[in-house]
Amino acid sequence: MANKYVGQRVKRTEDPRLIQGLGHYVDDIKLPDTLYVAFLRSMYAHARINSIDTSQAAKSPGVVAVYTGKDVADKVGPVPCAAALPGLKVPDYRVLATDHAVFVGQPIAAVVATDRYAARDAVDLITVDYEELPAVVDVEEAAKGGPVIYEEYGDNIAYKLTSGEGDIDAALASADHIIKQRIMHSRLAPIAMEPRGVLARYFPGEQELTVWSSTQIPHLLRTQLAIMIGIPENKLRVITPEVGGGFGSKLNVYAEEALLGWISMQLSKPVKWIETRRENILATIHGRGQVGYVEIGCKIDGTITGFRYNVFADMGAYHQLLTPAIPTLTGLMLSGSYRIPAIQMNVTGVFTNKMATDAYRGAGRPEATYVIERAVDLIAAELGLDPVEVRRKNFPAPDEFPFKTATGLFYDSGNYEGALSKALEMADYSKLREDQKKARDEGKIIGIGVSTYVEICAIGPSQATPAGGWESATVRIEPTGKVTVLTGASPHGQGQETSFAQIVADELGVDLNDIAVIHGDTSIVQYGIGTFGSRATAIGGTAVFMAVEKLKEKAKQIAAHMLATVPESVVFNEGRFSKEAAAAAAAEETSTGGAPAASDGKSLTIQEIALAAHLARQIPPGMEPGLSATHFFEPSNFTFPFGTHIAVVEIDRETGDVKFLRYIAVDDCGKVINPMLVEGQIHGGIVQSIGQALYEEVVHDEQGQVLTGTLMDYAVPKAAHCPRFELERTETPSPVNPLGVKGVGEAGTIGATPAIVGAIVDALSPFGVRHLDMPIRPEAVWRIINQQP
Repeated sequence: MANKYVGQRVKRTEDPRLIQGLGHYVDDIKLPDTLYVAFLRSMYAHARINSIDTSQAAKSPGVVAVYTGKDVADKVGPVPCAAALPGLKVPDYRVLATDHAVFVGQPIAAVVATDRYAARDAVDLITVDYEELPAVVDVEEAAKGGPVIYEEYGDNIAYKLTSGEGDIDAALASADHIIKQRIMHSRLAPIAMEPRGVLARYFPGEQELTVWSSTQIPHLLRTQLAIMIGIPENKLRVITPEVGGGFGSKLNVYAEEALLGWISMQLSKPVKWIETRRENILATIHGRGQVGYVEIGCKIDGTITGFRYNVFADMGAYHQLLTPAIPTLTGLMLSGSYRIPAIQMNVTGVFTNKMATDAYRGAGRPEATYVIERAVDLIAAELGLDPVEVRRKNFPAPDEFPFKTATGLFYDSGNYEGALSKALEMADYSKLREDQKKARDEGKIIGIGVSTYVEICAIGPSQATPAGGWESATVRIEPTGKVTVLTGASPHGQGQETSFAQIVADELGVDLNDIAVIHGDTSIVQYGIGTFGSRATAIGGTAVFMAVEKLKEKAKQIAAHMLATVPESVVFNEGRFSKEAAAAAAAEETSTGGAPAASDGKSLTIQEIALAAHLARQIPPGMEPGLSATHFFEPSNFTFPFGTHIAVVEIDRETGDVKFLRYIAVDDCGKVINPMLVEGQIHGGIVQSIGQALYEEVVHDEQGQVLTGTLMDYAVPKAAHCPRFELERTETPSPVNPLGVKGVGEAGTIGATPAIVGAIVDALSPFGVRHLDMPIRPEAVWRIINQQP
């Protein structure tokens, strides 16, 4: 069957409601008699709470209730951590602090009032007797000792883990050169366009609770909330309206979600909380936060012999859902796109008096890619080789796939040289280097950075995930011929309402506009895992495809019955079932049972089959009426997209500002369903990398106070900071799923930072620069150029 939609640049069907302001976010949901919640949050990074006086707040106009940690400690369970690692210490972190505050922004008390302003005013009337304690903020100092956050643990070490394969000591001993480098990944705030929001409504008669939440994982959230607040899971409904961006920051189970559900159950009224941007920066998870030490060995020709990476991972003050698991993803991807015989990562997870870190776009893979790509650049600089040649020297060949890495993974498919060659051709790389030399002779500061990345996507096999790695889909054709798709994935900007419809439209031969894709409602959609880790299309889309195949098989049996033939003689094309002429002639002689009838006696549309399936008068004896199918797809492996990014920058001598001259990206995400969606994901990922490389950092002072608590202080890139992106792709299908797709949601974030930093370091190499940590701010660059301390 020819593809009418798959592979085409189809505009997102989601966009009209969003660009017209007709979408519904949590705060757009209006329920009668809604009460509003505001939180008192800790002003200290580390403090003992001696007492809390809420009496004045409770008397404030409009206040309905005030809750403290002691009110809810035995009624609402701890915030869950799904990661399981040997020796992992998991603090008993409650939805409201009781006697111990461990980071600035931690919820201490909740005020419920008739409007949000009354609630916020009453928060200011709560008096807390704090005893400030010494805070530990630096991850390396916390690992050494310093003030201990949890006395019961005796130190700040959350866990230690060693991973990798091969004899690392022998591999390094065999090297002609050993390169060492300290590499830091600053903390980042995800800064989704819309902060978090929760609305909860309890019906006491039915004993049913509905929670509207801007979450990436509606079904997993339902399960965890049911456990936390003690309500039967089949009496709890989670609805995810428009999310407004997530980037991983909304795939957790937060204190506010559980507490609002519990409050609604106490008051039997709807309660709503909408996060402010200051709360968002303080108390929504942060990303990255690692300090590592690279030790990489190589031969004189640039061949890598071994790679050891010792890393201190900043957990923050407690574990969110996946906090301890993020550094393990870093370890899995340390081989990058290279053949490295021996790899060892030694990770030390460390508690600090800061908000928890967790998955932020890429979740461990940007850290790994940045580390290995910087290491390869350091090898090239050490040996006086071109960075491109060092990469080529260590690539596995296409016929080596599936490729086994020394981190224990099997890369599914790849042609790294193909992506690199295309990017070099687009850039006219040889001429770029010539132009760079001429520009330097003229006094200009020009740099070229190259990154060849591979990432782990389609976070899937259940044995490797804490909460199941499969995904679900139901496809149903209604009696009128319209198609409904129910997906357990929970898209929130990725465009799967469009791409899933494209898959179904081609497979069923129906119009794209006749398909509705429904997600994010646990009372309508069968249980699913959610959207994160670039898994929604590779796993969720495959579940949709497999459900369609099941549906077509049933439709084929009905068609054969109605056409008075056997299923083997029926073919399906362009939305129509018809008899194969030669087979049908013989089959009609042996066909028995029922009283078949067809519109023209020769073919039937899928819509006619759907109506017949629901009327159930012309279906084979014993067949269930209706035309729908459900499939749960469990992948056998992850998928591994890859690509090459090239950045060209010029640095202003007078200001230290970095200007992009060109940005080229060639990405391979397997088979492409919708090129427009792919490009949009890559654009967004690169922009977030520009932010990390040049501007963004959550900064704490020595007392643990957040100095970048608003968007006046936390800098994110603007349109003027971004170059025109020159995008191309190669297409290497994955053998892991029948669609051949790999995933692309995080590709730009993973491939871009090494290219950008590599370009800046290359530009400053005449000044003796070997490495710079992100973010690389103009002041630091100016000081290097002007030889200022």
